[in-house]
Amino acid sequence: MHDLTQSRLLRWSAFFLLIQSIILTLSPAVRERTWDVDYKISHWLGFLAWVFLTNLLHRVTTKYIPERDPYILPAAALLTGWGLLTIWRLDESFGIRQTVWLAISTLAVILAIIFLKELNFLRSYKYVFLGGGMLITALTLIFGTNPLGYGPRLWLGCCGVYFQPSEPLKLLLVIYLAAYLADRVSFQLFSFPLLVPTLVVTGLALTLLLVQRDLGTASIFVFIFTTLIFLATGKRRVLISASTFLALALFLGYFFIDIIRIRIVGWLNPWSDPSGNSYQIIQSILAVANGGTIGRGLGIGSPSLVPVAISDFIYAAIAEETGLIGTVSLLALIWLILARGLIIALRATDRFRRYLAAGVVAYLGIQSLLIIGGNVRLLPLTGVTLPFVSYGGSSLLTSFAALFLLLIISNVEDSEPAILQEQKPYSILAGILALGMAAVAFSTAWWSVIRAPDLLLRTDNPRRAIADRYVQRGELLDRNNQPINVTEGQSGSYQRIYLYPSLAPVTGYTQPVYGQAGLEASLDNYLRGLQGNPSSLILWNEMIYGTPPAGLDVRLSVDLGLQAKADQLLEGNSGAIILMNAETGEILVMASHPTYDPNNLEAEGETLSQDESAPLLNRATQGLYPIGSALLPLIQAEFGAQKPSEAELQRLYEKLGLLQSPAINMPLTAPQDMKVSPLQMSIAAAALSYKGIIPSPRIATAVNTPEQGWVVLPALGQPVEVMQESAAKEAASSLMKTGKPYWSHTGQASVDDTRVTWLLAGTPPDWRGTPLVLIVALEDLDTALAESIGENLLNAAGLSQ
Repeated sequence: MHDLTQSRLLRWSAFFLLIQSIILTLSPAVRERTWDVDYKISHWLGFLAWVFLTNLLHRVTTKYIPERDPYILPAAALLTGWGLLTIWRLDESFGIRQTVWLAISTLAVILAIIFLKELNFLRSYKYVFLGGGMLITALTLIFGTNPLGYGPRLWLGCCGVYFQPSEPLKLLLVIYLAAYLADRVSFQLFSFPLLVPTLVVTGLALTLLLVQRDLGTASIFVFIFTTLIFLATGKRRVLISASTFLALALFLGYFFIDIIRIRIVGWLNPWSDPSGNSYQIIQSILAVANGGTIGRGLGIGSPSLVPVAISDFIYAAIAEETGLIGTVSLLALIWLILARGLIIALRATDRFRRYLAAGVVAYLGIQSLLIIGGNVRLLPLTGVTLPFVSYGGSSLLTSFAALFLLLIISNVEDSEPAILQEQKPYSILAGILALGMAAVAFSTAWWSVIRAPDLLLRTDNPRRAIADRYVQRGELLDRNNQPINVTEGQSGSYQRIYLYPSLAPVTGYTQPVYGQAGLEASLDNYLRGLQGNPSSLILWNEMIYGTPPAGLDVRLSVDLGLQAKADQLLEGNSGAIILMNAETGEILVMASHPTYDPNNLEAEGETLSQDESAPLLNRATQGLYPIGSALLPLIQAEFGAQKPSEAELQRLYEKLGLLQSPAINMPLTAPQDMKVSPLQMSIAAAALSYKGIIPSPRIATAVNTPEQGWVVLPALGQPVEVMQESAAKEAASSLMKTGKPYWSHTGQASVDDTRVTWLLAGTPPDWRGTPLVLIVALEDLDTALAESIGENLLNAAGLSQ
């Protein structure tokens, strides 16, 4: 029965990895959305090696240990194959190495099963094994190296072959403690027999912390020791003491060990240094968030953006491409091994095997929780590997040695389990591990589902830029469907082109390094195809391609002809111009100067961001200027010759919309200290050109959807009557200039270092065409220039004698 169960589970594992291999092969075609690509085939070598080695191990276990647990090997084999294919997908050269290590580990287990089925030799030579492991680990203090060329020197080796002695030392410590405790029938918690292993573990942990700065391995040693002492004594004080020791180690390490301080700070507040010391954890979290619920798809995500994705952050790499569903499945496999391991421990025929199985479970469980918890910011980063999954020959060989021990201990026929004084400590251990697994699962769900929408908008998330190279972004068009911002190229090399650069402060940019700005940011959901497309189409593309469908074109209310005239008039000056339909709120012109060319942003972005003239700022919506005497016509229309009180002025300003940001889908700066934006001023002045009513502003007027064609985008607010129509007409008529077909008023203000000249102008009350309102804001005290700009632009708009 055991053989049949194990065989069936291994077949399902092989089927899962076969599907994964096929998907990886086809992933370039899916990403490029064409069959004319270079397909991935190298990972098939890893898959075939896994099939051969796993089948060989299955046959050996069937023959030599027929009564073994039938679930341990399939779960470990599936984790190993999953990790192997992930490593092949990330880096073929490391995939080859991991395949070789898999062969070595499998053959080692096979030989051990055939020749070392009796484990008593481990008990007899516990001091030899532990002493040898400590000696080899001590050699790293002298001859240690790091394959990366920097960082802690925890490895021995050269010429491309490295071995990390601290990995098998964890298992040797389990063997030593299991044998040491099994040799003592009973003992007190604070007794001499416990002094020796306590000193050994404490010495190892402190050496690793102080000399090699290896917080992860030190924590695992303490947890293994704590677990076995707790199981042997049943005293919960052991758990409290160990927790206190680790907390104290973290506290002292924060002040005296730089790498521990960096990791603790990165854990508590990674957002403070996202491109520096916290880069790893930030990119890991972004990878998890990018995976969402179902993942981006095998071979389609960008897990290589996470540093050391093949090893320390392989969980994040798997999360990005398989999503929450994949990671929960991975955690379920790990939990299956831990749960079966504890069952094996309870059924063990003697105390040594019971402690040994429980110690192996503790080792696999805490190491898995430490690295996964670090990947999802549940715990500080520790730099340990994920058993069976991560790249690393030492780690894989040690994991397979642990697998061997569990298989051998579980191979009992009708023997009675050893007497168990109290089962509660084992239940508590199971509860702690289950709680840990649940915690990392919920933490993964937090980042991949709850926080994902916000995280994926971060400017330091390069995955958006990568996706934009494969999916055509929608165009921004003017009111006459003339293109403003377009996407050119082919899948894999799409590039955003800005055909009218002078409008850049308004339309903004989307760029891999500097993120997004302007309308490119505020209309991103339409332009990226996430809004306006049918939900079924979005879901289909997310499931198949891992990207949204093609973006949708958005029509703006801007008139490029008038816009060009405004930019020409404002050239060489700092300020903003807005020409708006006073009835509908449609913005025909929105100019902000100085401006910049977003086509050159990659080369000039750093310089632009530090430019004191602030060319990246859209002065029309984000520039704030003192009101000064600009609103005198509206104040007189409201109060006549009466001088209003401060409270009455505040109520008028609130009614005109000057105390809150306008309702419009574009970047804004909230008004403050009686300073307002030109957009707010244009909304207020519109009341003089159209019946005392202020409109809700609009700049994005329609989106071209695949099902309904052009669909109107309504204004985000409603028109509001702020004064009687007769009062508005009277005020506008009083501002009419002799020989001019429009009303106008100039005002100035100078507060601190801010100087501004306002021009308010618009069509007269009896105008039969489109009612217009114009605002010019010059960052200088130059009334003549403001009036000249206004006259020329209104003439271009059709207001000429």
